Amino acid sequence: MPDGKLWMTRDRFGNEIYLTTERWAHIVDSDNHPEVEPFFDLLAETIRLGRRRQDPYDPRGYQYYRAFPALPDENTHLVVCVRLRWNTDPDGTMREQKFVTTAYFTYLEGER
Repeated sequence: MPDGKLWMTRDRFGNEIYLTTERWAHIVDSDNHPEVEPFFDLLAETIRLGRRRQDPYDPRGYQYYRAFPALPDENTHLVVCVRLRWNTDPDGTMREQKFVTTAYFTYLEGER
């Protein structure tokens, strides 16, 4: 894919979201969430089929989450964080971009 993108997918609302090689390297860095690395394919699935909530502190941030069996350390869900930004094309056109910023596992009681 162009621009260092590993994949692009659409969420249930039709939003096109992408993951870059830079963001994937950040996610699986030993100081962040290296336990997510074997679950690479589940990130796109979480965006396509998971639930979404807006970040209460950042109106341009969203968290997509989905339950999966057999996640490490008794976690129940994968959370994929997505951010919205606007870029200006060379012709002056504003273009919206939505991209993955991070991903991690969590335990959500009562959510399936």
